[in-house]
Amino acid sequence: MASIIKERLRAFPAVAILGPRQAGKTTLARTISKAYYDLEIEEDRLKADLQWNDIIASDKPVVLDEAQNYPEIFPRIRNTIDAARGRKGRFLLLGSVSPGLMKEVSESLAGRIALCELTPFSIAEIDKAKDDELWLKGGYPDGGILGDKNYPVWQNNYLDLLSMRDLPVWGLPAQPPAIHRFFTMLAIGHGNAWNASQTGKSLGVSYHTATSYLNYLEQAFLIRRIYPYHDNLKKRLTKSPKVYWRDSGLLHSLLRLNTFDDLISHPRVGASWEGWVIGQVLDFLNNTGTQYDGPYYLRTNDGYEIDLIISLSGTVYTIEIKLTSSPSQGDMQRLRKTSALIGETTAVLISRTRDHLVSDALISTNPRMFLKYLKKKF
Repeated sequence: MASIIKERLRAFPAVAILGPRQAGKTTLARTISKAYYDLEIEEDRLKADLQWNDIIASDKPVVLDEAQNYPEIFPRIRNTIDAARGRKGRFLLLGSVSPGLMKEVSESLAGRIALCELTPFSIAEIDKAKDDELWLKGGYPDGGILGDKNYPVWQNNYLDLLSMRDLPVWGLPAQPPAIHRFFTMLAIGHGNAWNASQTGKSLGVSYHTATSYLNYLEQAFLIRRIYPYHDNLKKRLTKSPKVYWRDSGLLHSLLRLNTFDDLISHPRVGASWEGWVIGQVLDFLNNTGTQYDGPYYLRTNDGYEIDLIISLSGTVYTIEIKLTSSPSQGDMQRLRKTSALIGETTAVLISRTRDHLVSDALISTNPRMFLKYLKKKF
């Protein structure tokens, strides 16, 4: 991701690094530039104000952290950029939640800024021996994946702080107990199609309000929605998006899964594996700057289903994800049959197999080998 950010800085006057709290944005930004201001802190706001002439004269990127907390800075950034449009790489903005930052970016910096999303650690960044640990604990640097004993205490505290402080401050109109109850409901329904009416009824709010809560969590990089594929298919399709927790460690802490044995014996382990693999694929594409169309899923009313559909450079990949170490020939045949509903595709079955098999537009592989395949191909 650092190389992509530096590439964007060479092409744009400003770059914004978006992503969830504690994903490592500040650490990464400080490896790029030592000129750093935390705009969540009043002292740094004053310092930025008083040192503005030095900031705009610098030939190094200036890091402005939590920029959405200081909206007055955006007109100054715009005016500085417009006074010398040919200069690139002047500002590096960091934001933990996209609603506030994106409002200012769209109003003040459109056409002047590139956006990059930093995700927590993925399998492309850790040793192969820790794949199962990453699945259980998630990718947050302080959440246990780096070898400490923080899981699941760190995740529980992280979610508590989000529900008690951050999400209400960012504008989510609910009390902390209701937000945490919403977290738990989404964990139980992880990987299911979104049902706003049922969720709203359980929370005691309207379906419009329930959907607005979901929007906040998506904009805060906590959950992702995968929308249904609908390109001229003749079959009746599920039309609601599927909802996944983006970080498996947060999901598992909400489900009270403290060990890997707890995880693999839980009734929702298949949904957890599905969401984790989807996240690894999409995070890889994001972190490598790969352009793609999607993501989508397919589910017909008569039982046909594909977990993930993406299009890369004109090739459509229909991806089915199964929690098994020995995928069968029947699994591949069902995937081929379902993929034919879409048309010409490369059908991919991702499981826990150790083999990477490619034949006649069919691939049977595991998550790590599939990412290596994509890296070589694109």
